Amino acid sequence: MRFHNKTAIVTGSSGGIGSAIVKRLASEGARIIMADLSQENASAIMEQAKAEGAPEVWLSPCDVSSEADVAATVKGAMDRFARVDLVVNNAAIESFKKIEDLTREDWMNVLSVDLLGAFYFTKHAFRTMKPGGAIVNIASIHAVQTEALSAPYAAAKAAMLSLTRTASIEGKPKGIRSNAILPGAIDTRMLWDNPNVKSGVEKIDESDVGQPQDIAAAVAFLGSEDAKFITGTTLNVDGGRLVKL
Repeated sequence: MRFHNKTAIVTGSSGGIGSAIVKRLASEGARIIMADLSQENASAIMEQAKAEGAPEVWLSPCDVSSEADVAATVKGAMDRFARVDLVVNNAAIESFKKIEDLTREDWMNVLSVDLLGAFYFTKHAFRTMKPGGAIVNIASIHAVQTEALSAPYAAAKAAMLSLTRTASIEGKPKGIRSNAILPGAIDTRMLWDNPNVKSGVEKIDESDVGQPQDIAAAVAFLGSEDAKFITGTTLNVDGGRLVKL
């Protein structure tokens, strides 16, 4: 198993993609820290992770927009498991407004979770990870191609790609890799609750809709030794949707 005796932190672990990542890493032997502000379905996901094979699962209530919460989560992982080998920055929120209607608060709400949350975990991972560690950032195809009403989300995800590249440079001397995944349309509540999808502004072809497990498989690859020579890159996991947008 690729993650035997390794510890993984997964943010946004109660969502569709997050829970799939937790279960996939658990199936490959990882000890799991579920870092999430939402406790929805947390107990069920923890039990599923244990059933998949995780030797230990710890739930850390964590607002990723709070550096204090992030630091406490990383410290808690070190106190319990004495190591952090993989951080998956998956937590995200969206805002749907025209640019002229957006407020500073709208921007900061999204940026604080989608971008600063990834920065805080990268910062504290750099302070604790040993060589061989990995960071996987869950961005979005909106980082490179987007639509109306998504300015803060698309901007945050684009900035996450830049953070990934810089972290790969600064992480290389530490032996820490940093990569990003660009999911396309994934069958989650976040997709189907999207006002642009509901209104038809964003057209979704059935053949373009992937499953959370598709993202989880990519995370498991990039976070493992199988990808030991891959850093600073982005991996599209979108069923080819981006090439025709």
